[in-house]
Amino acid sequence: MLMSIEPKKRDVALVVDDSPETLRLLTDALDGAGMTVMVALDGAAAMRIIDQLTPDIILLDAVMPGIDGFETCRRLKRDAGLANVPVIFMTGLAETEHIVRGLEAGGVDYVTKPIVIEEMLARIRVHLGNARLTQSARAALDVSGRFLFAVNRQGHLLWATPQAQKLLSDHHGAQADDFVLPPALLQWLEQARAKGSAKSQGAFLPDNPQLRLFYMGETAPNEFLLRLSRESGTALPPEFTSELGLTTREGEVLAWLSKGKTNRDIAQILGLSPRTVDKHLEQIYAKLGVENRTAAAAIAANATRRNS
Repeated sequence: MLMSIEPKKRDVALVVDDSPETLRLLTDALDGAGMTVMVALDGAAAMRIIDQLTPDIILLDAVMPGIDGFETCRRLKRDAGLANVPVIFMTGLAETEHIVRGLEAGGVDYVTKPIVIEEMLARIRVHLGNARLTQSARAALDVSGRFLFAVNRQGHLLWATPQAQKLLSDHHGAQADDFVLPPALLQWLEQARAKGSAKSQGAFLPDNPQLRLFYMGETAPNEFLLRLSRESGTALPPEFTSELGLTTREGEVLAWLSKGKTNRDIAQILGLSPRTVDKHLEQIYAKLGVENRTAAAAIAANATRRNS
């Protein structure tokens, strides 16, 4: 009995260029290298194609009429599904300024025109290999039980390990794919990127002080790796909270105050504005019969010890 062998999947390349000569040259070369080739004459056409099919690699002319290659790349990279599709810029502009613009827009490489086919094919092979390694690394993370996920600069979820997906879904009350970092955490992410993973401090998810985020680094252009960590419970005992007439939210504010958190920290942890935290503290002080945070923290600490 003969066994059928499934043919190897052909890589799909999208070539975006307004020059018919360049399109013809690259189409012939890529097809000869065993790739499926799609072509677009401008950025708008490229985005329409990608709405229907995700390529494995994109070759993008930097200078085109209408939407230029830099803006086209930025728009494409806003799509989470394209975050790790390598983009190679093709340009007759060898100035450093244009090269930097291409890399900042989300490109991984550039070649100068006139294109040397052998060089272009070599670069394509390297970047396709790197993209596959990235996918393999994610698969390894999936089976290792790590609570890891990645977001782009806008805070949209790009991917997550199954363990992180469950935690995010439980917290978010919806599918993890819909998760977006709130503004306070986007600001934290920018600060963490500036400091680097070794020096950045964790941040709590709003309305869930049991889940803490840590910045792990940039794993690809516009892809930032975060780790979720479960923190020990911080709420005051319900019996004590009700005994003093505190609401659940006031109990949470007092619990974090007793751990030395500033009003700004508490606001970020609980997803409140600093002004709202101030109002809660005014009510807490009045109910406890104290005048400052030190005295309130001492009462909270005593309550925790008695009920532990």
